[in-house]
Formats: sequence, C-alpha cells, structure tokens
Amino acid sequence: MTKNYEFPTPTLISVNGVKLEVFEAGQENMGRPIVLCHGWPEHAFSWRYQVPSLVEAGYHVIIPNQRGYGESSCPKEVEKYDIEYLTGDLVALLDYYQYKDAIFMGHDWGASVVWSMALLHPERVSKMINLCLPYQVRGDKPWIDFMEEVFGNDYYFVHFNKQPGVADTILDGNVAQFLHNLYRKNLPSQRVVKGMEMINLAKASKPLGEPVMSDEDLSIYIASFKKTGFTPSINWYRNLNRNWHLLGNVSPIIHQSTLMVYGEKDVIPPLPNIKDFVPNIDVRSLDTCHWIQEERPEELNKMILEWLGK
Repeated sequence: MTKNYEFPTPTLISVNGVKLEVFEAGQENMGRPIVLCHGWPEHAFSWRYQVPSLVEAGYHVIIPNQRGYGESSCPKEVEKYDIEYLTGDLVALLDYYQYKDAIFMGHDWGASVVWSMALLHPERVSKMINLCLPYQVRGDKPWIDFMEEVFGNDYYFVHFNKQPGVADTILDGNVAQFLHNLYRKNLPSQRVVKGMEMINLAKASKPLGEPVMSDEDLSIYIASFKKTGFTPSINWYRNLNRNWHLLGNVSPIIHQSTLMVYGEKDVIPPLPNIKDFVPNIDVRSLDTCHWIQEERPEELNKMILEWLGK
C-alpha cells in the first residue's frame, strides 16, 4: 500500500430499499468503474491494498459494505438476503452512478454475488475478477441439501441453516476472539476439524498460524461486527437453497472475460471444468491461504492490472 494512503470516507447511499455504506475513490476517473465486493465475515476495508493501484491505473473504485455489514442496512427478514436482493443492490448502485455496466471483482461470498450478477444481470457486467471462490455449478439438489449429504450436519453452511441462532449467539459473544482466530495464514496442513468449525474458532483460546493483518486493521472488522452482530451476514448462507431455485431459470453459461485467482493453500478447491461454464476465463493462482487480497496484495495487484490491461 502506498505511503500516507487513507481508506476513503464512506457515504450512505439509498438503493433498492436499503442504505449502503459506500467507499469511493478515483472520482476523477468517472466512466471507468470497478465495483469491489467483499466476502464473509469481511468489510469493504478488506480491499484497502487494491484501491491505490486501481485509482492510479485510471479506475473509479466503488466499494460497498453490502447489506448486513458495517453501517449498511441490516433487514430483519432472512429472505431479504437472497441473491436477487444482493445483486439488485449492485444494479441499483450502478444506476445511482449512471453506469450502464462495470467491472466487478469479488472475494469469497462477494465472488458468489459477482458470478450471480453475470447470470442474472449480464448486461451490467463488462468483465469479472473473482478470488478464491470458483463458479458454483447448479446441480440436481439444492446446495444446502447437497452439502448436508456430502459434509454432514456440522459443516458450517449446513449448521447455519439447520440450527439458526446457535452459531450467531456464540460468534456475537466472542467477536474479537473469533475474528482474531479466523484471520490467519500459514496454517498447519491436514487439520482434522470435529464439530462446527466456526464455533470452534470462536471458542479457541490459541489461534493457529500467523495473523493476516495488524491489530489496528483487525479492530475495524471487530468494531463493525460488534455493531451489527453476525446474524445479518449469516443470513446470506440461509438463502443458499432459495438461491438455487432463483437461479433455475437462467442460462448457466457466463460469457464475460473473467479472471479467476485461487489461493494455493486455500481449503476451497478449484473447479476443474470451469471453462465449460465460463469459456472466456483466465485461471491463475497465488501462494496464499484464503485472505488473498490481504496476504499477497502486491502480487495480486500486478496480476489484476496486467489482466485488465490486456
């Protein structure tokens, strides 16, 4: 990150029936938008290392805290976090700025939203960059049902759905410890996890590996989740079966030019046949765990800018 760089001051913008906390940089580059979509349990601040490079390269950078995060609205109803609402927020954000389309970049759950933008609103997506989470193939069974069969009841996606409120309460009671234990790199390989992994992390007194970020940076995440609690962001997971149904009537093929960057030490495996669904894709990887834009920012920025400049 360049010296003396300060993350932008946010603006609250009313879109799609909610208010989004939006961090914006490079307004002098109006007309070349790139929208950055964070994952779980993240914050717009997770993109702090990408902003200066993208602005310098001539992009108008728009980073929302998506619904359920930070100072953005946190609707009470679970279904208000389905993929139609999440992508609808981004469409409305483009309308607010009077952009026909934009480049979208997502990490983790943010990548899932970006993939879905290309499926539900293809005309609004010019190019895509996704980190860690590959395209999710819509199989014969709704996603939570499939995960329950393959991974069991304790898998956190399943647990969030089958035992609503249990994990939320434990994470809310251990915000700092949970995030401190989660944001780690250089973890020991072949960890055997018994029980629900996120609850284990919230309760663990000693973290594994090394910290991804400074205590000062982590404090921004901690303050954010102490304000919102974890339920709004976990509600994204509680719509996975609903999303499976909502995506049933759209073509599964994505035609936009796409860059997919995997973390070589991440637990999320690559999708071997991703080109069947995303034919115009470049697949790369970096020697990182899951928090790719924070672990290897300079290498990632170079990769992104070279790809965008092609």
